[in-house]
Amino acid sequence: MQTNTLSRLKFAKSALIASLTTLSFTIFDFASIAQAENAQVAPPPNLAVKAYILKDFNSNHVIASQNSSMRIEPASLTKIMTAYLSFKALKNGHLSLTQTLPVSEIAWKVEGSKMFIEPNKPVTVDELLHGMIIPSGNDASISLAEGIAGTEVQFADMMNKEAQRLGMKNTRYMNATGLPDAQHYTTADDLAILATALIHDFPEQYQRLYSIKEYTYNKITQPNRNRLLWLDPNVDGMKTGHTKSAGYCLIATANRDGVRRISVVLGAPTDAARATESQKLLNYGYQYFDTKLVYKKGQSINQLKVWKGNENQVASTVTEDLFVTLPKGEYANVKAVMSSVQPLIAPIKKGQVIGSVKFTLNGKAIDERALVAAKTIDGAGILGRAWDSIKLLMQ
Repeated sequence: MQTNTLSRLKFAKSALIASLTTLSFTIFDFASIAQAENAQVAPPPNLAVKAYILKDFNSNHVIASQNSSMRIEPASLTKIMTAYLSFKALKNGHLSLTQTLPVSEIAWKVEGSKMFIEPNKPVTVDELLHGMIIPSGNDASISLAEGIAGTEVQFADMMNKEAQRLGMKNTRYMNATGLPDAQHYTTADDLAILATALIHDFPEQYQRLYSIKEYTYNKITQPNRNRLLWLDPNVDGMKTGHTKSAGYCLIATANRDGVRRISVVLGAPTDAARATESQKLLNYGYQYFDTKLVYKKGQSINQLKVWKGNENQVASTVTEDLFVTLPKGEYANVKAVMSSVQPLIAPIKKGQVIGSVKFTLNGKAIDERALVAAKTIDGAGILGRAWDSIKLLMQ
C-alpha cells in the first residue's frame, strides 16, 4: 500500500512539473492601440552605399539592413568609441571637464582632420571633446586617449575590451582616430550597438555635444561634417567618417515626437550622398513603422504563484521600459504571451528572472524579453516549506 502511494505521488509530481513548464497565457492585447486593418509596408529604399542598418533606439528592433554584418573600415566613426571611453572616464572621476591634458608630439603631428591643438598650450578635456566630436580632430582623439590610458596603444586595448563588453562581436580597434589599418575594422551591426550604448549610457553628454554645428578653437572655426544637422531639425547627431578606402560614412540619429531612430550608412560615394542616403533611410523608418511603449520599468505585469515563501505571490516586471516596433497598422494583430518559471520556489531575489514575455504577430514570434521579480520573497519557515512540498506533490 505504501509503495503504491509513493508511486502515485512521484507520478503526480512528474506530471505537475511537465505541465507547469509549458504554462503560458495571454497578458496583453494590442487591439486597443491600433486599428485591426493591416498596413502595407514598402520595401526599404535602394541606397548607393556598401552597407547600412536602421534601428529603433528604444525597442532595439532592426527595421532595415543590408550587408550589416560585412566587415568594413570605420574611419572616424571610431571616435564614437573614443568618446564613449572618455565619457566613462568622466563619470568614474578619472577625468574632469576642466582638467588640462598635455599635447604630445604624436598628437600634434597626426595626419588628417584636426582641431589644431599645440604643444605647450593648455587644452582642457572639454575642449578636446568638442574638437574630437565636431570637427573630428584626430589630434584631439589621441590627446584624450593618452590622457586616459597613457598611450594610444594601451587605449586601443581598452577600446577592444569595451567593444567585447557591449557585444560588438566583429570589431577590432588599433587606434583612437580611425586612420587606416588592416586590423582596424567593424560592421554596421556593431556600430549601431555602439551608437545606442553611447546615447543610452551618457545622455547628458550626447545632448550637450553632438548637435553643435560648429566649433572654434585656436581662432579657427570648423563646421560639423554632419550635413543632416542643417537639413533635418529632428536630427541631433551623430558622427561622420571618411577615408579613401572606407568611402563616406555617417551614423545619424533623429528624434521625432519622442521616437528615436539610428541609421548607419557606410561606403557612400560622396559627402552629399551619405547625407541624402541617411535621410532616405530615416524617413523610411518613420513613414512605415511605429514604436509603442508596452510596459514601463517596474510596472507590475502579473502576479505569479510562489511556493515555500513567506508570501504566496510575487509581481513580475521588466528592468527597462519595454517598447515594440512594428509596421504601422499591425498592432491589432500582436499578442503578448507570458511564460513563467515553474514551480517558482522561494527564496526569490528582487530582479531575479522568473519568466519571459514573447510577442507574436500573426502567430510568428517577433520579440521576447525577460520578466523579473518586482520584490524579494524570503523563504517560509520549516513547517510552511514542508506543507508546500506536500501540496506540490499532491496537486
